[in-house]
Amino acid sequence: MMASMSQSEPLIALRICSRSAIFHPGALLRAEYQIDAIQPAEIQAVEASILWYTEGKGDEDLGVQYFERTTPSDSVDGDLRQLHAFQTVLPRSPLTYNGFLVKIRWCVRVRLFWGGGRQLYVDRGFQLVPRDQGSEPARGESPLLGMSDGSLSDGSLGDGSLGDGSL
Repeated sequence: MMASMSQSEPLIALRICSRSAIFHPGALLRAEYQIDAIQPAEIQAVEASILWYTEGKGDEDLGVQYFERTTPSDSVDGDLRQLHAFQTVLPRSPLTYNGFLVKIRWCVRVRLFWGGGRQLYVDRGFQLVPRDQGSEPARGESPLLGMSDGSLSDGSLGDGSLGDGSL
């Protein structure tokens, strides 16, 4: 009789290196991750990214600000479990938005590809807010107060296009 062994999933520790999860356009976002509870030979690749995505009504969208894929051949000893840091300067847009019909979210994501084609990822969310907004928004409050149509105060959507209120 063969004993069945339950294999646990690897662990991904991910942290945004900041006291606050609120950032402004042009700020440097630095993050670090470490992989554990897995043998080095089982790791096929690790992807680190900083991205935004939409939630809500209509088509969901996603944009990648930073992306890095590391494979064992990129490491001197082939071990991708050690602490790894990465960083990027955040763009001017899109800003975090918490509207009724659509939301724009930002996150740091680390995805692990391991034995047998399995994947595991961890996200850490953060907010990208206008520079003149110095304090953290209240729980459930939009960083863009008083703007229910997804537009910024100048009527743009933060990417140079004009909002039509259809968000």
